[in-house]
Amino acid sequence: MVRMIEKFSTIISYNKHILWCMFLSACCVSIVFSQTKSNNSQKLKGAFYSGIYPDYFLEAGYAKKDIDVKVDKAYHDLFEGPHKVYFEVEDSMAYVSDVKNHDARTEGLSYGMMIAVQLNKKDVFDRIWRWSKKYLQHKDGPREGYFAWSINPATMKQNSPGTASDGELYFITDLLFAANRWGNNTGINYYKEARYILDNMWKKDGTKDSIFNIINTEHKQIVFTPEARNYHFTDPSYHLPAFFEVWALYAKDGHEKFYKDCADTARAFLHRACSSSTGLNSDITDFNGTPLQRWMKPAFRYDSWRVPMNIAMDYNWFRKDKTWQQDYAERFQAFLKSKGISTFEDQFNIDGSAPDFILPAGGYKKLRHSLGLVATAASTEIIHRDNFDFVHALWNAKLEPYEDGYFDPYYDGLLYLFSLMHLSGKYQLIQPPSH
Repeated sequence: MVRMIEKFSTIISYNKHILWCMFLSACCVSIVFSQTKSNNSQKLKGAFYSGIYPDYFLEAGYAKKDIDVKVDKAYHDLFEGPHKVYFEVEDSMAYVSDVKNHDARTEGLSYGMMIAVQLNKKDVFDRIWRWSKKYLQHKDGPREGYFAWSINPATMKQNSPGTASDGELYFITDLLFAANRWGNNTGINYYKEARYILDNMWKKDGTKDSIFNIINTEHKQIVFTPEARNYHFTDPSYHLPAFFEVWALYAKDGHEKFYKDCADTARAFLHRACSSSTGLNSDITDFNGTPLQRWMKPAFRYDSWRVPMNIAMDYNWFRKDKTWQQDYAERFQAFLKSKGISTFEDQFNIDGSAPDFILPAGGYKKLRHSLGLVATAASTEIIHRDNFDFVHALWNAKLEPYEDGYFDPYYDGLLYLFSLMHLSGKYQLIQPPSH
């Protein structure tokens, strides 16, 4: 009897052990399933909400070490190498130059600052900002707070006192990101500098020398330039809904609702501005997206290259317009592939035909397979995957002179580096440390 009881107890103890192991296994499976489901769910959200900035080069099969080397080399080539576009001057300043046009412009200066804040290069950021503030920002008068868009670094003479609105758009976003990343007590009060531009922007209503806000307040769209008649039309490549979302989050100037409306309006505008068949957009348009003829017949040209990258950024960060953006990316990629993924040229009529007028660059008047467009086209694979064909094309592309001698380390180079950063997950919406 005693032996039977002992045997029965042993069986019960053994079965309890098995049941306990089965319970633990079920818990582990449940946890793994939940984590997988959560990760997949997070990937459906924009990076601002998920905190996940995917590395698309990694997903395309490249090694993390090689990806980092490629981004680092592109930065070195533009900021430190023999064909650099970044030049340090005096003790604590520097500028970015469009070397082929022998000037420095707010476009490149603000791009340089964005690259610096994204890659955590504070000294480079501060140097460019000090130079831009000292030599380009208007200190008083109707243009106070705005920047002259172009200057000759050799003579230090402004080529024009006028403003290109995309420069201010980037400067403000750069400074808000810098405030979030480095704080405002390390030598430059970045937030104060951003607010100085914004507060002065809101004072401009056209009554003084026909200088306006850089945003048309009726249409809630960024303008070509905030001056006279240029206030009444736009450049599609200036429409960065993601940046207006950043302003709504961090400007804290009482215009948050307006900035969110501008972001939504920019998305709606891009629906109208981009061709329903090719995805191409004109370089100058009315506020309803209709191409405008000002100085030349409207077409998809240099400024237009930035539009696919801007749409990819908005998709990556927010995904508030993902259905249209996915359709756009598929159309745009299909059009370029129809022209040959390794041969498509860089200027088109909106219907995809060859333009009647070729806009020259750097003394060359020629259609070519430009690195800048190769780069921004690749960024659309953030939105729609096409076997990573465009990503591979960018990976294999090089920042070097073309066969005819033309070389543009400035525009080609900066768009190249921007796209490498986007695709490697290194171009992020920089939030304050508490986030």
